[in-house]
Formats: sequence, C-alpha cells, structure tokens
Amino acid sequence: MNTPQLFDLTGRTALVTGGGRGIGESLAIGLAEAGADVVIASRKLAACERVAAAIEAKGRRAWAFSADVSKLSDIERLVDETLSQVSRLDILVNNAAFAWGTPILEHTPEAWDRVFDLNLRGLFFLSQRVAAHMVEAGGGNIIHVSSMAALRGVSDALEPTVAYTASKGALHTLTRDMAIKLAPHGIRVNAIAPGAFDTAMFDFIKNDPARHRAFLARMPLGRVGMDDDAKGAVVYLASAASAFVTGQILVIDGGWSVQSS
Repeated sequence: MNTPQLFDLTGRTALVTGGGRGIGESLAIGLAEAGADVVIASRKLAACERVAAAIEAKGRRAWAFSADVSKLSDIERLVDETLSQVSRLDILVNNAAFAWGTPILEHTPEAWDRVFDLNLRGLFFLSQRVAAHMVEAGGGNIIHVSSMAALRGVSDALEPTVAYTASKGALHTLTRDMAIKLAPHGIRVNAIAPGAFDTAMFDFIKNDPARHRAFLARMPLGRVGMDDDAKGAVVYLASAASAFVTGQILVIDGGWSVQSS
C-alpha cells in the first residue's frame, strides 16, 4: 500500500459515541473525511442529526441515534439499531464522557457513580457488545477517548474532577487489558488522551480567568487543543497505518504531560 492508502477508511463503518459536539463531532467528521460511513450517537438526537447531515454533505453515509451510554438498555438498543442499518461495524470510538467539578473533600457517592457509570461501566459494556460483533466479522478497531488527566495529579484549584481523573486512569488499564484479550480475534484496542481542548467540558476552566491563565501557563505549545487536533490521531488508529499498534495511549496535550513539574 502507498501512504494515502494506509489511511483510507473507504468501505468501513464507524460508531462514535458523544458524537454530537466538541471532540466527538470532530472525530466523526474526520473518519468520514477519510472515507468511512459513520453512526453518531449521543443523548441529544438533534445534535447527532446535525453532524450526520454534515457528513452526508461530504458524500458519506451517516446515521444519528439518541442513546445514554450509561444505561445498559440504551447500549443494547443502540447496537441493535445500528446493526439494523449497517452490515458491519469496523470502528468503535468511545468518546461519550462526563466530568463532575467538585473538590475532593466534597465529592459525593452519587457524583462518583454518575461519572463511572458513563466513563467506565457504560464504555466497557458497549465495547463488549460491539466486540462480539467484530469477532464474528473477523476483526475491528476500538478507540477510547481518555484524557491527560489520567497521566498526572492535578490540584483542586486547577481541576477539581477527582472522579473523572480516576475513571480515565482506569480506562488506560482497561485499554491495555482489552488489547491483549481481543488481539487473538483481530481486534485492536487503543486510546487517545487529549489535553485541554476548547470544548464545553473545558468551560469551567475557560470561564474562570485566573484558572484559565494558570492552565495556559503550563502548556508548552501555549494554547489549548482545537477540534482538528484530535481527528488525525483517531484516523491513524482506525486505519491500516496503525496495523501493528495495539494497547497504546496516544497523548495529544500540547506537551503538558511531559513537563517535569
């Protein structure tokens, strides 16, 4: 294969959760630009339909579904509805996530459970269901969207999201373990770990000028990530260009995590 062919996703179908806005929207569009047909899912159907329309305008097929991936019943319905529309699922991008901004000494069990129900429990059981289909199809790619928050501790003053951080740290271990267990079935499992991106999840920092300045001061590249900064990495992990890559965490954080302090 020549280099463009390595990145070509023509004939593949991807499912992107949390695909109605922010990084998820960018990833869905990026996969379509590489040739894939895309299923977009999130709790907000109208947002998914908007992204699906943008993908169809690029000449690819797209479907929009409403689903709360923290609920097992929604996971079952999402996979069933998806497979009623497409013959196979080649790529799963687990982007749906939730963060709860509360200082560590004030974090409640209810908030903790809500974060883990989506970020880890729902992600795993959706992956399990899709992986079963991929096994029958002879292989596939699962890509988790993690976070730089899993790589280093962060003070409450800068980022009071202890449950989110813990869930993403667990996701790194899950990524590696799934990669080992699913490799015999031709399924690769990797993750990206975005840093601070200009999305709604970053608003609680961006809307606090002092906290925002502190964040930017720690960014070697001097800015937060934008929509286009993550999609190339996901296209790489979904394509033949990464055929010998599994169990890896690809960090996309502007250099934040490699600093000594």
